[in-house]
Amino acid sequence: MTGKTEFTLEEWELVLVGPPSAGLIVVTAQRGGVFRETFAIGKAYAEARREHGASQLLDEIVGARYERDHTRYRSAKEMKRGGLQNLRDATALIEQKATPEELAAYKRFVLTVADKVANAHREEGVDVSAAEQAAIDEIAAALGVKE
Repeated sequence: MTGKTEFTLEEWELVLVGPPSAGLIVVTAQRGGVFRETFAIGKAYAEARREHGASQLLDEIVGARYERDHTRYRSAKEMKRGGLQNLRDATALIEQKATPEELAAYKRFVLTVADKVANAHREEGVDVSAAEQAAIDEIAAALGVKE
C-alpha cells in the first residue's frame, strides 16, 4: 500500500490539493450557495474518514491537514486553470507511485467531492446546474476519467 512516505513534501502537497481544488472549481462555477457548497467539501472528507481502511493513500489524504494558500490565485478563472493542472499532475504522480486501485480511489474521491459540492445547493431549479456539470466534466477529463 502507498502512503505519504512514498512522496516528497512537494509531491504530497500536490496530491493533497487535488480534492479541495475540485470542490472549489465547482463552488466558483456558478454564483450562489457558497456557504453550503464550501461546507460540502468538509462533509465529503468526514464521510471518507468514516470509511477508513479501504486505502492507505486515501486514509492519509483525508486525515491530513492542508493549509491552502488563498493568495495563490487572483481570480476564479486562474484558480480553475491551476486546479485542473494540479489534478492532472497529481493523477500522473499517483499513477507512478501507487497501485491502480489507489489511483482509482483517488479519482473517485475527487469526483465525490465535486459532486457533493454541486448537489449542496439547488440552482436554476435543478440539483446540479449546467455550469456545475461542465466543471465536473472538466475535472473528470483532468483526471483521465471517461464519462
